[in-house]
Amino acid sequence: MGKVILAQRRGKGSIFTARKRLKVAPSKLPPASYGQRNGYVKGVVTEIKHDPGRGAPLVTMTARNAIHFKKDTFHFVAAEGVSTGQYVYMGKKAQLAVGNVLPLSELPEGTIICNVEEKAGDRGSFARASGEYCTVIGHNEETGKTKIR
Repeated sequence: MGKVILAQRRGKGSIFTARKRLKVAPSKLPPASYGQRNGYVKGVVTEIKHDPGRGAPLVTMTARNAIHFKKDTFHFVAAEGVSTGQYVYMGKKAQLAVGNVLPLSELPEGTIICNVEEKAGDRGSFARASGEYCTVIGHNEETGKTKIR
């Protein structure tokens, strides 16, 4: 006789399956556009939703499309302190405030951040769960990298 390990006990799944039927949307930061790389883009938080299977709530944000006459909708993890109807600014020249999306190179040392991209354009991979955060430790000007903890 041997011990039945947990992965074997779970097997194909029954009560151990993920809750995916009622998912709201994938949580991704908005893709960087020309306006975000050189200035800022203004959006508004339309609603804050609970996503089953996720600890942190999701923010639904709408912003004007820079090319076409339409509005784009984005879903990403809510930072603590974001409220419905709040204006969110995304880009290099956005002000440092709760909920705004800025590049790491523009943040001063000691800033507490969440939903951080590992590589430019991956749309958020670090500190995405509820209560998770990172702190900017320092910037290396020679290599162009930022150290976070």
